[in-house]
Amino acid sequence: QVQLVESGGGLVQAGGSLRLSCAASGSILSIGNMGWYRQAPGKQRELVAAITGRGSTNYADSVKGRFTISRDSAKNTVYLQMDSLNPEDTAVYYCNAYVLGFHYWGQGSQVTVSS
Repeated sequence: QVQLVESGGGLVQAGGSLRLSCAASGSILSIGNMGWYRQAPGKQRELVAAITGRGSTNYADSVKGRFTISRDSAKNTVYLQMDSLNPEDTAVYYCNAYVLGFHYWGQGSQVTVSS
């Protein structure tokens, strides 16, 4: 079992920045890939960014060059630095961890970008 606790969402003006954090606890030694997904109203959940245990990263085209995912193994925490935010980034953001064939999810963090 893995528990994921998110923090850092909020309201920001277009062009601003936010950083999301996701702290993992439980069977953390078994955690493989971690990532951030988001779901906007009326839309499907989509992958925003992912990072492997070795630090390789992958981004959705819509956020490349603006978002950065990172992982602090000592703190069992993954981060999503979001810069140059625009209203289209408004969504609930979910942390995800892939552990031995199962996906675990954080509670979700609302990110709202005003124009």
